[in-house]
Amino acid sequence: MAWKGVLNRIDDNRWEIPEGHVKGMTTNAVIFASEPMIPQIMADNAAEQAANVACLPGIVGSSLAMPDVHWGYGFPIGGVAAVDANDGCISPGGIGFDINCGVRLMRTDLLADDVKGKVRDLTDELYRNIPSGLGSKGIEKISEQSIREILTDGSGWAVGNGYGWERDLDATEERGCMTDADAAHVSDKAVKRGFGQVGSLGSGNHFIEIDVVEKIYDVDAARTFGLEEGQITVTVHCGSRGCGHQIATDHLQVMEQYIKRNRMELPDRQLACAPLSSKEGDSYYKAMSCGANYAWANRQMITHWIRGSFESVMKNSAESMGMDVVYDVAHNIAKKERHEVDGNFIDVLVHRKGATRAFPAGHADVPSSYRSAGQPVIVPGDMSAGTYVLAGLPGAMEMSFGSACHGAGRKMSRKAAFNNLKVSDLRNSMDAKNIYLKSGADQSVLDEAPEAYKDVDQVVAVVCDSGLAKKVARLRPLGVVKG
Repeated sequence: MAWKGVLNRIDDNRWEIPEGHVKGMTTNAVIFASEPMIPQIMADNAAEQAANVACLPGIVGSSLAMPDVHWGYGFPIGGVAAVDANDGCISPGGIGFDINCGVRLMRTDLLADDVKGKVRDLTDELYRNIPSGLGSKGIEKISEQSIREILTDGSGWAVGNGYGWERDLDATEERGCMTDADAAHVSDKAVKRGFGQVGSLGSGNHFIEIDVVEKIYDVDAARTFGLEEGQITVTVHCGSRGCGHQIATDHLQVMEQYIKRNRMELPDRQLACAPLSSKEGDSYYKAMSCGANYAWANRQMITHWIRGSFESVMKNSAESMGMDVVYDVAHNIAKKERHEVDGNFIDVLVHRKGATRAFPAGHADVPSSYRSAGQPVIVPGDMSAGTYVLAGLPGAMEMSFGSACHGAGRKMSRKAAFNNLKVSDLRNSMDAKNIYLKSGADQSVLDEAPEAYKDVDQVVAVVCDSGLAKKVARLRPLGVVKG
């Protein structure tokens, strides 16, 4: 259903839905987009969801939507909203079912010529060593007790058990662990769903990609991140698997009962929420933190097997190939942060659903090694377009609670892609671009076809022109693993 509400232009890259469009709005909604992107945004009614979020109890500032915005559950995907940490509400719809779905970028000292003739072998080895696809199971048999430790310790558990290097933690948001996590708030069903899946890629839009650094835009920032033209990198996109999905499902049911019991009026039941200070809100936040930790451990274990796969094919050690983590960012998460609102610094909870933290140079939460450049922001496009590496700018703190986009964003539903596109056309297109695609079921590839996504160049242009982030590098895909 297309949205036909009021949309006022603020500038070349921002549009406003004024307060009052939806009953219960206590602020406005702001969409970051260029004019050519607006028809697509209005067509899938994501603007209505952005307006609905402006009704969230305790919201401060504006309800925000990044240029990759599209229809989601409750919040639009690409949505950002901050609520007062003392009396604001937390909403599972503002985080999503795949808690801490995120992106990890790894660098290497290898150049394109070093892997010439070996991309297919490397991609096949990654596919063999890292379980992918719907319902995929992890390689290692992890005990239930270990799963509970993962929920508490995140990437630290993985590194402590031999899945990676200590310095990987320094290159991971929150060092791979939300310290407010408490596994007592995670159901046995969620633990059991996570039991066999940790260390697996999953399906949908999750992927592993072998890339080459095609272009450097900011030499100093790229050098700080350890990137140079012609270099081979690896990008991983996945999340918390069935464990995170079950955490969201369990607590949504609790939130729905809370809003009924307290007769809360919301424009959409999918915005079910509870005050962060309430028993229900606090329980979800602690469980959500567990889901985030599971996802970080998952990507850390995958990192270990990526290194092993390169060692097997390249006949060299991961250490000698310089296979370090550049950065790992979450883009489905809620974080307690301090931001300036109406001239005052206050404690807030920032919901980012399909949005990436983008803190600027000098911010205390940016790893010390990157503080001169700003936080790395990793933005994948479709499987044929590759990935942008950005760095956060002060404008993000002023306009978006330190947030930027998370990807290209869908323009076609999975069902529409499956019904209207052909696998043969997709594979021929990838072959024509010299990209080797390794995948399982046809549907898992078809509904992620490039035609289903927006133009990542346009999305990144809006983010950069708005002053939320700056371009550092662009990566071009050579080999892609899909579930």
